[in-house]
Amino acid sequence: MPFESKIKEKTWSPKIEPEIFKKWEEEARPFSPDASNLPVFVIDTPPPYPSGRPWHIGAAAHYSQIDMIARTASMSGHNVLFPIGIDRNGLPVELYTERKYKVRIHETPREKFLELCRHALDDLEAEMIQIMKTMGLSGDLKHYYRTDSEEYRRLTQATFITLWKSGLVYQASRPNNYCVDCGTTIADAEVTYEDIPTELVYLHFKVENLGDDIIVATTRPELLCACQTVIVNPDDERFQKYQGKMATVPLYGRKVLIRPHPSAKPEFGSGVVMVCSYGDYTDVLLFRELGLKEIVAIDDRGKMTEAAEKYQGLRVKKAREEVVKDLEAAGLVVKRESISHRTPMCERSHTPIEIIPMKEYYLKQLEFKPEIREIAEKMIFHPEVHRRILLNWIDSVSIDWPISRRRYYATEIPIWYCDKCGEPQVPEPGKYYQPWKDPAPFKQCSKCGGTSFTGDTRTFDTWMDSSVTPLFITRYQDNNNNQKEEFFSKTYPTSLRPQAKDIVRTWLYYTILRCYQLTEKPPFQHAWVMGYGVDEKGERMSKSKGNVIDPIPILAKYGGDTFRYWSASETSLGADFRCSELRIAGCNKFLTKLWNTSRFVSSFPVPEAEKGIVGYLTPSDRWILAELSKLITECMEGYRDFNFFIPANRVREFAWNVFAAHYIEMAKSRAYGSNVTEAEQKAAWYTLHTVLRSILLLLAPIVPFVTDQLWRELYSGASVHKEQFPTAKWDTEAAKYTEKIVEFNEKVWFEKKSKGLSLKVPIKMAVPEQLRDFALDLKAMHHLEE
Repeated sequence: MPFESKIKEKTWSPKIEPEIFKKWEEEARPFSPDASNLPVFVIDTPPPYPSGRPWHIGAAAHYSQIDMIARTASMSGHNVLFPIGIDRNGLPVELYTERKYKVRIHETPREKFLELCRHALDDLEAEMIQIMKTMGLSGDLKHYYRTDSEEYRRLTQATFITLWKSGLVYQASRPNNYCVDCGTTIADAEVTYEDIPTELVYLHFKVENLGDDIIVATTRPELLCACQTVIVNPDDERFQKYQGKMATVPLYGRKVLIRPHPSAKPEFGSGVVMVCSYGDYTDVLLFRELGLKEIVAIDDRGKMTEAAEKYQGLRVKKAREEVVKDLEAAGLVVKRESISHRTPMCERSHTPIEIIPMKEYYLKQLEFKPEIREIAEKMIFHPEVHRRILLNWIDSVSIDWPISRRRYYATEIPIWYCDKCGEPQVPEPGKYYQPWKDPAPFKQCSKCGGTSFTGDTRTFDTWMDSSVTPLFITRYQDNNNNQKEEFFSKTYPTSLRPQAKDIVRTWLYYTILRCYQLTEKPPFQHAWVMGYGVDEKGERMSKSKGNVIDPIPILAKYGGDTFRYWSASETSLGADFRCSELRIAGCNKFLTKLWNTSRFVSSFPVPEAEKGIVGYLTPSDRWILAELSKLITECMEGYRDFNFFIPANRVREFAWNVFAAHYIEMAKSRAYGSNVTEAEQKAAWYTLHTVLRSILLLLAPIVPFVTDQLWRELYSGASVHKEQFPTAKWDTEAAKYTEKIVEFNEKVWFEKKSKGLSLKVPIKMAVPEQLRDFALDLKAMHHLEE
């Protein structure tokens, strides 16, 4: 009989991917927890932040793998909820708006600035959604949510009101991390550290009654006006005679006590340290411990206050220069030493933070550390190594979380203050409140009966919004609707949180904290943590370095499947991965090989009756099916860990170097019916299709377009993504022959090549005794003459 490939297209073309995606959209059905008897699998998808163009190629790769998680869960027998959101709150939105419209936040009416923010990201958001479609994401892209929607912000405020009523929120004036550039308080989790060059200035402090000087070394001479004590190490013999004496602060003439304290390091600088409010976190701790009265030296504009006297109004850097200049003129500088100083920086603006006393709202977290740590220890991490990032952060938390911010584009704090007594008034949940412009939703003060109120102008830390994504997608506290309460009970806790490792201490930690405080349950069972996308040299990508890769032209050129296969095969889960067009382009070769292999197999009929054929399987068939069972077992181990590096590389190795290179060549003659029985021929057809079916199923979560196209053409009009993973049902005993088979085939090929013979030319060569059972296929494959 004539054999002709069912697949007419000679090569795989990514140009048909949009048509396939459109078909998926038409076939999609809304998620319902009651749609089937399958267990529910809910993904707490990270809503990406459209803060600039282009979208980072590493982030795009991240989302392609989140889709692999969703498809893996579906093919593992789950009813999957895969929501999509866009994060549009917070400082990056404001900064992008300022750049885009050439405005300044504090020079623009608040209503007008908010309106600009609402539209600033629309084009970037549309671009992100299109990239997700091009990559073949199976999430609900028609009904994605926004974190700046009234619905989302209403939930953030409702959860705050619940925590307020539970006594977990309080207001206090404390030293806070403050970013002058961002104009707001920031949490410890938003502080990074960089070693930057600075000066260590050695100064004369006159010691009272001794007619002697003590030398103080400081990197913050502009804070002399806020110095309240000087410390020396109690075991440092050089300064024991000064302990308990008074020293005069240069330029200001104020006398301060010289105290012994172990935090002074004899080996650093002069060994004598001035304690001021506030040069660093050590100063904060010492002021608390020693009961010192703080002097506010820097205001919220980053300028020196009246406490600095003649330097009032100067920015910190300029004040530092002027103070040192005056100290030198007065002969009070011993020396100036250039050093590299570990400096706390704002994670977003990359500028040094200041520590400024401010009145803020705090969410209690210290008392929850034991419970949060227990949750972190029980949660399943993929990979396990990233659990340590979370545990280390939990252990380092030393203060409650400051949650109020002095910004505009974020969820407003729903509080009004009584104009008569100042008592804060919190409304009932259920609405979205904007206290800076809305009238108070109550008639009189709960404390004094006052009837006039002023709304708070502050907003929440953006992590207050981001930390309730598991609650939003599962419809928590949604207007007491019974149907939605039932939805929540069937979908929460969610199954898995995918995210990058750089926000473990923020998004992952705060989500666990907030959701536990509200539900007394962990928000998800699994935490899946991906590494960074770096350039081909292993360096972080940035516009200033010029090494940023735009994913849009890459996807347009190579298609979603090639991009996805690169993402999965590049590195193991959790490790940083290198991004380059060359690496991505190279992955297209495997899709071409898969297409060509499928075209060949499609030339042969798909046998219908399995039972009648299995008894006629040849040793070659049983060998490749043994290898297939091993492949399925190894791939499923990777899929169970959501580590797509394992199936991506294992299937490629098997399909290219075992199935195509050896088995197909061994079985080809038999499949065509050359000198074999009909049963032996059908056994070859059966085996070819069994292996190809399994390969397509194993690759479907990783390369969904090409596998779906091939599956529909060869095996079913329905999508491959409605199928389940294959099972390893074949005895693996015959896999022991793999090494010998490969070794013999390569020996014959080498022999023919060395003699300048075509592979089709007969050659006199004996099949080794260990492979006598395979002689039928090996002789036909190599045209052997014994």
